[in-house]
Amino acid sequence: MSTAATTATRAEYCVVACAEAWRGAGEVLASPMGTVPMIGARLAKLTFSPELLLTDGEALLIGDVPAVGAEAEVVEGWLPYRQHLALVATGRRHVMMGASQLDRHGNQNISCIGDWARPKRQLLGVRGAPVNTLNNPTSYWVPKHSTRVFVEQVDMVSGVGYDRAAAAGPSATRYHRIPQVISDLGVFDFETPDRTMRLRSLHPGVTLDQVREATGFALVVPDDVPYTRAPEPEELRLVREVIDPKGLREREVPTT
Repeated sequence: MSTAATTATRAEYCVVACAEAWRGAGEVLASPMGTVPMIGARLAKLTFSPELLLTDGEALLIGDVPAVGAEAEVVEGWLPYRQHLALVATGRRHVMMGASQLDRHGNQNISCIGDWARPKRQLLGVRGAPVNTLNNPTSYWVPKHSTRVFVEQVDMVSGVGYDRAAAAGPSATRYHRIPQVISDLGVFDFETPDRTMRLRSLHPGVTLDQVREATGFALVVPDDVPYTRAPEPEELRLVREVIDPKGLREREVPTT
């Protein structure tokens, strides 16, 4: 086992897993939502996906990779909301969204908990989730894996899963893709015949029983489940010294 593997924290494994979602993405816009995905996108840009496009989180395309919370020094262009939507509609964006609920088919809920007509909790609202999921790759980041998030059926569909996209027909499935779901316990995908969620890797220190107990539906589990790739020493250096020197990743995924 490498030194990096023995010294990396759970948060740093999650960062690397998020970065891997943008491996080989080419010149597309990365839209990470959350601290760990943001660090992951910047790590990908600095290592194996140098063509990745990043923004300052508002309306500027940036050419450098500043630390989280710092201002960019190199601005490559202006990305107003209208142009951002054009990137979405043409598939030139890979967003990593959060999820209040996710089901086995990849349907996501960020709108409300309970019956839509009389919800127990009001959340963000549907926002742009339907357009995201039908027009460009959409992955998900869940910092606390639990049966409250991974549910048998979402209370309301915000992001479209594989079953609903298939039911809607070719116009919905043409660009629909959910590459990965990453949580603090492992990495998941939908590379199964019926497009239901599969366990792809476990983060070191996590057991299969832990994942099953924290998931509200039966996952597809291969016979041999690997561990999530360990950060390389240079990746750890970049995360700790360049991208996130304040250690904000550890607040989102505390060391257990």
